[in-house]
Amino acid sequence: MHFDKEPKEKPCCTLPTVKKLLEQKRKRETYATNTSGPTDQNMVNPFPVSEQPTCSGATSSYHYMDALSSEQWAPMQESALSCDPIPLGSSFPVGYNVPMDAKFSSHQNLQGYESQSYEFLMPAEDHSANNTWLPLEPSQASQPTFGMWMDYSTLEKARMVLREMDYSRITGQDEDGDTILHIYTAKGHREWAFAAAEKLKDLEKLDAKEHKGKTALLVAVTADQPDIVQDLLSFGADINACDIKGQNALHLAANDGLPRIMQVILSNRPSVNLETKDFEGMTPLHCAAISHSVTMKALFACGMADAKLQADAAEKLSCVEMLLNAGALLFSQEIKSSMTVLHLAVKEGNINLLHYLLSIPMHNVKDFVNMKAHGHTALHMAACLHGNPQQEEILRLLLSRGADPSIRNLENGLPAHLLQAGPQGEQLKLLLKKWTASTRRHSVAMQKQE
Repeated sequence: MHFDKEPKEKPCCTLPTVKKLLEQKRKRETYATNTSGPTDQNMVNPFPVSEQPTCSGATSSYHYMDALSSEQWAPMQESALSCDPIPLGSSFPVGYNVPMDAKFSSHQNLQGYESQSYEFLMPAEDHSANNTWLPLEPSQASQPTFGMWMDYSTLEKARMVLREMDYSRITGQDEDGDTILHIYTAKGHREWAFAAAEKLKDLEKLDAKEHKGKTALLVAVTADQPDIVQDLLSFGADINACDIKGQNALHLAANDGLPRIMQVILSNRPSVNLETKDFEGMTPLHCAAISHSVTMKALFACGMADAKLQADAAEKLSCVEMLLNAGALLFSQEIKSSMTVLHLAVKEGNINLLHYLLSIPMHNVKDFVNMKAHGHTALHMAACLHGNPQQEEILRLLLSRGADPSIRNLENGLPAHLLQAGPQGEQLKLLLKKWTASTRRHSVAMQKQE
């Protein structure tokens, strides 16, 4: 007997999941042009009034930093090599308080969202003369401390709407695990996120996780929303919460090079753990060093001429500085290969980061420079930078800070044994031999004086 199957109902709308919102934001940053996209003037409701969310979800995922490749460096043109390196710390020097000016304002909405065909729960913003921007009153139970200024009228509207919501609507999660707080946060709607956080705190649901293990705090970090990050922390969001990759807020800020976010998180010391390792065995400092190396390699490939990459590199270096200034351990080794940030910088030929790390005053600099990662010192790694035009400079810099060319790796090999063949390799081999002889003469002289 044949029975006709009823056709499946299609959802009446496409909901703006957090994955889609963050993917759109990252695409806009990657493919940004001089012409800005259209601005969405209305705050859009992720959940229609008439029904619960039935979104099928997006197939994209959050951006995570890929592992660095170990391909050889191709020789660069002379014009590229003559460029001056990026000034160290040119964006946010150590100890510098990031100015909270207009460009950090939480009122700016994310640009270029695709139009959605669902109903509005939140009323459209009224930009008339009666809608005044006011700071939160001191009598309020919670108030922001990063940007301080909020649209108080919009905040009250949000509170009123959320007061009328039932429990299941406020705490409900779609099939991607996103709550209304996750979505308000991803869209950068601070007032609505603030009101939702108030409710979820009372219901002990502030740290609900979506399918990638991200709390609303981690979504705020990924979306680069420092004001919302501060608001959530003021409500008691777990600052050490980790996603499914073991990455906490500091890891994510370091991966993406977000100094504004990092400043907010580090201001909550000592509650944040600087030495937490993700499931790849890396601390936030390791993540920041790798992220900076990725940007520097891209910048070097384009001849040091890309202003956007220069700005990104400066911000990522400032993240390294902030972490070290806050007390991150310079000697910390990641688990898989036992590399320190020095090994990571040398492995990727990152001369800018190397200059910064070796300029940090320390009484045991020789111990730091000669630390081994699975038997290899930083000098061994520098000897393997075949084709890198800065190989000789890196070798000389390490030697000047106490690197020992006579240390052998697990295969009993010296750094000189790992140099490339040909005239360049022979020249560098001679440099290491001369330095070894000079070091021995100096050691003998010191012993005689004793």
